[in-house]
Amino acid sequence: MTDATPGPADTRLRRSPLHDRHVAAGAKFALFGGWEMPLEYAGGGVLKEHTAVRGAVGVFDVSHLGKTRVTGPGAAEFVNACLSNDLTRIGPGRAQYTLCCDDATGGVVDDIIAYLYADDHVFLVPNAANTAEVVRRLRAAAPPSVTITDEHEAYAILAVQGPRSADLLDALGVPTGHDYMSFAPGTVAGANLTVCRTGYTGELGYELILPAAGAVPVWDALFATATELRACGLAARDTLRTEMGYPLHGQDLSPDITPVQARSGWAVGWNKPAFWGRVALLAEKSAGPRRRLRGLVAVDRAIPRPGMVVHHGDTPVGAITSGTFSPTRKQGIALALIDTEPGLDDGTEVEVDIRGRRASMRLVRPPFVDPSVR
Repeated sequence: MTDATPGPADTRLRRSPLHDRHVAAGAKFALFGGWEMPLEYAGGGVLKEHTAVRGAVGVFDVSHLGKTRVTGPGAAEFVNACLSNDLTRIGPGRAQYTLCCDDATGGVVDDIIAYLYADDHVFLVPNAANTAEVVRRLRAAAPPSVTITDEHEAYAILAVQGPRSADLLDALGVPTGHDYMSFAPGTVAGANLTVCRTGYTGELGYELILPAAGAVPVWDALFATATELRACGLAARDTLRTEMGYPLHGQDLSPDITPVQARSGWAVGWNKPAFWGRVALLAEKSAGPRRRLRGLVAVDRAIPRPGMVVHHGDTPVGAITSGTFSPTRKQGIALALIDTEPGLDDGTEVEVDIRGRRASMRLVRPPFVDPSVR
């Protein structure tokens, strides 16, 4: 059981150890979870950065993501009793997508990648804005034998994504042959890396976790090795993940949106004896959710945006949670929470209220593009 009272807010503006490199590259910045991070770069922009990842290789600085280490006897067992997915399904050297749910409601406090090093060592990567809350909940529940260490600013994370990402890392002597959702050690420019076959773009890719002090030398080594490599900002990361139908916490997942509603039940160990939110989620799964996350593609020339209302005939049936123009499909796409009522099957045409104008869209099942992660 966790205490739902929020902890004290951290109001500091944080910057990546690569901030000066981003400034030199003409980055436009925005705030992400209290971090000033590159949104897009001069000479690139969202379209070129998105296209580079789909067709070649791009690198994202995602050092704003949280880094939390859980250690001590029984650390993995403790994490498994808290977070939604079943950590016993994987072994050391593998990673797993999982959820931190509220114990009372089943709503999603955060979605997390868990890296299993050993029975006594798990490394968690939550979202920037939710790291402090995840750490607080884990510490409140941890037995004396388990230590929760917030290492948010101690490490940088670089995401090298795209069909030529392995070629780039091979040229630097970094291991690339391991399976999807697994990790291996590596070294670049004197910095020790954890090389993870993970990402948020739907393409072949790797995430490099390394000490913050090594971020600049590794960044420079990447760009010295591949002249076609493009620096990509978090705006392109958003269009890429939306094309894949990957949820974004705060929009498609939230304390008010459960895994059952968000079609994330595959990340829940339903047969586990314990995890936060288990009772509420089992009840919702049994009864059936009142709404479910669906995909939409525009029939008209229209770009859906979060918060826009979806209508079926004269009846409001849901709202957009994520919406954008798809550079790959060259049409508007969206994720939306849609009521689970008869007549709203895939292929059904609905209308989205775009600033007072009704635009036709079709219900589909994501992803909107074919995945190439493997």
